[in-house]
Amino acid sequence: MKVKAIRVHKLGDPEVLTWGEVEIGEPSEGEIRIKNKAIGVNYVDIYYRTGLHQEPLPFVPGKEAVGVVSAVGPGVTGVKVGDVVGYADTPMGTYTEEQIIPAILAIPIPPSVDHITAASVLLKGMTTYVLVRQAFKIQAGHTVLVHAAAGGVGSLLCQWANALGATVIGTVSTQDKATQATEDGCPHVIIYTEEDFVAELLKSHQGKVFMSYTMLSERIPSRGRWSV
Repeated sequence: MKVKAIRVHKLGDPEVLTWGEVEIGEPSEGEIRIKNKAIGVNYVDIYYRTGLHQEPLPFVPGKEAVGVVSAVGPGVTGVKVGDVVGYADTPMGTYTEEQIIPAILAIPIPPSVDHITAASVLLKGMTTYVLVRQAFKIQAGHTVLVHAAAGGVGSLLCQWANALGATVIGTVSTQDKATQATEDGCPHVIIYTEEDFVAELLKSHQGKVFMSYTMLSERIPSRGRWSV
């Protein structure tokens, strides 16, 4: 069967994204086919489109989606046609109407969570989990510093760290982003384009930070990349 998809035939700016048809078959052993209802758009999609990350051409971008199971391959248990599931990170190719993935990667989505919300947080949520529970296990009483606190991962990280009982300090570039970060659970926000972030940190928290998380560090002044 043929489905509509966005494809990349050559690397470059957004203009290289093309709308067309791709062939999709039936799921094989251990696989399911999903009719996508919502997809997540992430910075990593840009990395693949521009060639920073490598993928053989042509390819369908996208690393995150939520949809309804439309077909189930042999040997699949625990997932049935009609189930609402999400999937993220692998395999790539969510910018399409339907996609086949290994059934083991399907994440059940409860009815209380709408498709768009679920598709927007899966990949960023997985990233945040690794940062707060594996790369460094945040505990109550820790002080953590989050750069780009109003961004996708940054906002989730602030909320999660705050819920774990940590003192959360965030840096942002504008007042609007400071307001957003505060609403997302970051009680201490520094606008690094207006304040000396290092001096403010030393003054208000004596520089005692257990962990510093940096996203999009090229946008933060060199002093903003200070490691503590």
